[in-house]
This record gives sequence, structure tokens and C-alpha cells, in this order.
Amino acid sequence: MSYETALAAIAERGRFGIRLGLGRTRALLRELGDPHHALRGALVAGTNGKGSVLALAAAALVAAGYRVGTTPKPHLVTYRERLQIDGRPVDPVTFARLVGEVLPAADRVARRHGEPTEFELLTAVVFRWFAERRPDVALVEVGLGGRLDATNVWDGGVAAITNVALDHTDRLGATVEAIAREKAAIVKRGDVAVTGADGPTLAVIRRRAYRLAVPLTTVQPAPLLGWDRDGIEVRLPRLGRTRVGLRGRHQAANVAVADALLDALAVAGIATTPPDARRSGYANAIWPGRLELLEHGGTEILLDGAHNPAGAAALAQALDDLRPHLAAGPLTLVTATSADKDVDGLIAGLARAAALAEAHVVCTAVGAPRAIAAAALAARWRAIAPGVRVTVAADPDAALERALATAAGPIVVAGSLYLVGAVRGRLVDDPDLRDG
Repeated sequence: MSYETALAAIAERGRFGIRLGLGRTRALLRELGDPHHALRGALVAGTNGKGSVLALAAAALVAAGYRVGTTPKPHLVTYRERLQIDGRPVDPVTFARLVGEVLPAADRVARRHGEPTEFELLTAVVFRWFAERRPDVALVEVGLGGRLDATNVWDGGVAAITNVALDHTDRLGATVEAIAREKAAIVKRGDVAVTGADGPTLAVIRRRAYRLAVPLTTVQPAPLLGWDRDGIEVRLPRLGRTRVGLRGRHQAANVAVADALLDALAVAGIATTPPDARRSGYANAIWPGRLELLEHGGTEILLDGAHNPAGAAALAQALDDLRPHLAAGPLTLVTATSADKDVDGLIAGLARAAALAEAHVVCTAVGAPRAIAAAALAARWRAIAPGVRVTVAADPDAALERALATAAGPIVVAGSLYLVGAVRGRLVDDPDLRDG
């Protein structure tokens, strides 16, 4: 099977949509010899920050000498980004082979359990590849919710929940407590668990841990000591003043969860990460497309995948914090989002940024079925932030070209990870991400 054929086969599974449930994934993995049973590590759920926690914890583990498998999602440029070991994505030939091996098993499963979805197929590919490559530690990011997400067939020994906020309410519930119950279900008997949740959502997670006799560590955001153009500094237990190479004060919460996750891996007997490795890993962590600062033709471009109100509020705060460290001139915001998101909440969150008060907002649309039309998004911006100049561009390429041609200061690209991926693919030539 060629790589292009493998991609087409996965994309074709998209017609089965999102169908939460574990039965098909369990059956699919059983057909493949249950490759996930040999893996140990952490399953990470949460509304925001999952990818940052994976990036921080993985960087520290690699600095300590471990081989680490990760599953960041969604991908930005190539589907292969969703399967990584030590930060390097699976190569195209191996990816195609894995898909070719999993598809016949999916066909057999379909006869009794229904057709596996795109994400279920990918989950099987991930675990089969990890079983082949045998990383020392696997850090697996939950896709949607937790209880019925395909990744929840796996129990690596550690469960981490970053936080809980309103998102995917059509599938997870209309209250934060209901959503917390879905996410808390990744905690299984015999695990070691950590969370950065608070308020009523923390109570839900605590009840789950108590019922299963699972030790649970709760953490608050690390005290923030300062920030600059390239990251933040926090104070962590046992480490003291610590540099974090990810931008935004919200990373103080994520590094606290990542540090507790590493402690949990040690308690579970999976991996021990000494202080020097943690300091090095946190300082050098990379998380593409999340407050990632690039330069193109002398213009600063900040990429961020804020796609819900909480993420938008975090980005707004980060923009105000970073503004003194960026080039002069009004910001240009290139934005797109999905129609099934809280579009008004996302706009209101971004509009809190004083740095965007005189911005030029370029609304566009990504080529996805759920994308809101650029003109409709522009109308919502004009209604919610009437003082902002808003224009429309047909697609991400046109939006980026307009921003580059007219920007008098830095450009911010945010609102959709699909948009961030399209723009990043134009600006960054990474040999590991070339599919050809």
C-alpha cells in the first residue's frame, strides 16, 4: 500500500463520523493480538493543555534517556504527526504498512461490531506501531472526553486530567460536572492519577479516585515568576525556579500537571526523571502551533490553536503579556473556526486582549465540513467587537497573503488548528513532515 492510498483509506473512514464507544476498538485490537497490553505510560485527558503536558513530560523523559512514544492530535501538516517517538513522526512507508495491516482486521470487526471509525483505526495503528518499536514510556492523548474515547481501552498505569471546561457539550454533557465524569473515567483501578482540575470538577474526579482506591495528586498552577519573548519562569516543588520554553502564563498550570505526571510514573515504577532532566526538558520543550513564534520576511507570526473560549482567553492574556516583547505596530489576526464551536465565546475571549484593540481581523474558512463560512464569522466579529476592522478572505492561503501584504506589525493566526496547520505548512519546511 502506498502512503497516498493509506491516507485515502483513513479519510474514507471519516464517513462513519464520531461514534463514541470502546467495543469496536477492543475488538480491533484483539484481532491484532492486543498490542496495547505491553505498553506502560500515561493516558492524558482534559479540556485544554493535553498537548502541552505531553510535550513537557516527553521532553523531560527524553532528557532522562528514555524512548518516549507520543500521540499529539490533531496533526498540523501531516497525519504522521499523530504517531511520534522522541518527537519524530513515523515515516511514510511504515505508516502505509501499518494501515495496510490494520484495514483487514477492521473489515473483520465490522461484521459484528460495525465499521471502525477513522479515529478508532488510527488508535489501532498507534498501538501496533508502539508495540513494534517498544518505547520505554507511552504518553497517549485522549481524543474526545474520556469514558468512551477509543484510547480508553488502554491502561498504562497512570491517568492525568489537565482541567475541565465546557467543550463538546453536544457529546459530553451540558455542565462541567457532566464533562468531568466523562474525563474521570480514564482513571482505572490500580492506576496512579494526577489532575489540575479545580472546583466542582475536582470533586467529581476525587470521587472516582476514592471509589477505585486510586491515589490522586491534585496540583495548582505553579507560581509564575516572570515571562519573556520565548517562555516563562515558574517555581516548582523540589526544582525551585524553573524555565519553561512554552509561551503563555497558562503553561504554569500545564507544567505543574506534567511535573506531577512524572512523579506518578515514578510511583508506578515506569520511569524516574531526575531534577536535571526535568529542568532541561521543560526549558527545551517544543509544541508546534501553540503560541509558536515564527518569522517570515521580517514579519513576526504567532501561531496558536485556541479553539474554545478557555483557549481564547488564555491566548488573549498571552498576547497582552507578549506585546512588549514583539515588534511595534498594530496586530493582524487571521482566524477561522468550526460552526459547531462556541463561536461567540471564542470571539469574546479573543476580544479581551488589549493588544487586539486596533487589530485588523482577517476572517477565513478552512476546507473542513464543519467550518463556519468566512462571511458568517466576520459578521459575528463585527457584532461582538465593533471597534475592530474586519475583512474576509476565501481560504487560508489568501488570508495569509493579505496579512503579509498589509500587516504593519506582527501577525497572529488562531481559532482553528486546521488553520494553524495550513499556515504552518506554508511557512515551515521540516524534512520530517514531508510526505512526498
